[in-house]
Amino acid sequence: MNLSALIKAAFFLTSTLAWSPTDSYAPGPIACPANNASLLRNADGISSSEASWVGERHKNTDDALVRFLVNANMTDFDANNFVHNTLNRSINIAVAFSGGGYRAMLNGAGQLSALDNRTTGAAENGLGGLIDATTYLTGLSGGNWMVGTLAMNNWTSVQDILDNGTIWDLEHSMFAPGGINIFKTASYWKEISDDLSDKRDAGFNVSLTDAWGRALSHQFFLNYPNMGAALTWSTLRDADVFSNHSMPFPIVVTDGRTPGSTIIGSNSTVFEVSPFELGSWDPSLHSFVDVKYLGSVLDNGRPVNSSACIGGFDNAGFIMGTSSTLFNQFILQLNTTGITGGLYDLIHDFLSDVSKDSNDIAVYRPNPFYKSSSAGEESIVQADTLYLVDGGEDLQNVPLYPLLQPERDVDIILAFDNSADTNESWPNGASLVATYERQFSAQGNGTTFPYVPGQDTFLALNLTSKPTFFGCDSKNLTTLNADGVIPPLVVYMANRPFSYHSNTSTYKMSYSEDEKRGVINNGFEVATRNNLTLDAEWAACLGCAIIRRGQERQNISQSAQCQKCFSEYCWDGSLVAADTDVSLLVNFTSTGLTSGAENATGTSNTTNAAGSVKFGGSSMWQTVIYVLATLAVISFA
Repeated sequence: MNLSALIKAAFFLTSTLAWSPTDSYAPGPIACPANNASLLRNADGISSSEASWVGERHKNTDDALVRFLVNANMTDFDANNFVHNTLNRSINIAVAFSGGGYRAMLNGAGQLSALDNRTTGAAENGLGGLIDATTYLTGLSGGNWMVGTLAMNNWTSVQDILDNGTIWDLEHSMFAPGGINIFKTASYWKEISDDLSDKRDAGFNVSLTDAWGRALSHQFFLNYPNMGAALTWSTLRDADVFSNHSMPFPIVVTDGRTPGSTIIGSNSTVFEVSPFELGSWDPSLHSFVDVKYLGSVLDNGRPVNSSACIGGFDNAGFIMGTSSTLFNQFILQLNTTGITGGLYDLIHDFLSDVSKDSNDIAVYRPNPFYKSSSAGEESIVQADTLYLVDGGEDLQNVPLYPLLQPERDVDIILAFDNSADTNESWPNGASLVATYERQFSAQGNGTTFPYVPGQDTFLALNLTSKPTFFGCDSKNLTTLNADGVIPPLVVYMANRPFSYHSNTSTYKMSYSEDEKRGVINNGFEVATRNNLTLDAEWAACLGCAIIRRGQERQNISQSAQCQKCFSEYCWDGSLVAADTDVSLLVNFTSTGLTSGAENATGTSNTTNAAGSVKFGGSSMWQTVIYVLATLAVISFA
């Protein structure tokens, strides 16, 4: 059975009730919960639905973890006895994928494929089977395009996507998918315009995020009727792959934003979206709402009209677009494009007007948290509209925050960073620094995150150039939190070049087949230490990190093998001198480390010498002009 048939069987036939009741992009009326039950809850723990799901998931992850640890060839260690008899609870593994457009999606795809035994070579040269032992899976922006694509397509594999050849056809930009065929492109935008008109005619606001989400759906949901126009995020909880707990629990991360502002600070409200809920752990909101009923008019969680609830607002493409509202980033990127003169003024004025009109953000109206009694910030719950934006705007581009909540008991996080922090579009640890600092802010709310150094140390000590463990010894972390909460051990793996220069621009919107496969393959090599050639014991070392928190809870000493691994991969607290010049640390050697050679060679041909950001062969201003022309045709009133 091919992928399309599998999806129709697994989703369309078995979970029709979770789709939009209008069978279109427009939300529509559905029955409210019995007895007008509240759809809102206080964020004093994980939901009963999530708790039940995770408990059942552990029945799969425990056995999968034993298999992985055995295959990792860990010495002086009885995996089966440790997992099934020694531990006082199941180990919670989480995997997080950063934002960064298609670069993050494709690198992340390669990295996840290295954990998946369905990938050719993952068992022999990778970390195959680890994704089966994973409890939580988070994605943000481009990272969530990857997570969402796999999750909403019957938990398909990256290998299947590459072999099937329909999903992720990136040869042409989503702004002009027809290439030189302008009629195909016009038809594409007409379909999107019609979808938006359906939602608007149903009485709901639309924004650029609606168009963005529908464009993404044309890339990710080709096997659904009308490219997933009626597909909802809550559909997933009725799908067999989720209800039988054969995939990790997916979480989308996005940020709240005050209308009219363009910068998100460390005190912003971080939102998460699961198949069950939308909400935030932050004191500013501290509430969650049932995602299936978004669009319903609520007052402190209860439907104002018990016979008029709404379904279909949580469109899957719209949720994925909410986590990646890149249009507002044009304002932040405009100064780096090389655009000058009247053209610069024209685009800047237009984008400024878009921001003022709040069209560059995702509009959730009516506000599902209206008059919530749990929120600490009145401006959020007194407004009739909730505004959400790209989850990386608060600089936490790796979506770690949901995994730090003590209620989730996460033991270890594999943090894949495909950010573009440096001038050459490589990561420099900035996301981890932002997450570390946030725990001390008013929004920290009892979360803890291991000590990390500044970005200069990340680069100078090669912490981005090979896997680095943070929080290796829990005894050194107890002072981070007044209640002594121990954070997860974090395994940080940053994008770097092995077989391919994968530092493409965040705004590169088209990839040839060779480019796509080149980035994915390189992502596999990042996760596997170049197919285990740089360290034949890398899988065992990762196994040592996975079991560490469980050992510490049971006061079990590490084996000699694990001690050696931790000596190799744990950050030891060293810092570089304040006057260290790290500006040349951009070229990579075959061992995975960086050097400060005078002639840096780590830049990709996707960034030219002047620093102008490219969109897969056309410069950024050309794409912006194309977008402006499109917007002139499509009304967003």
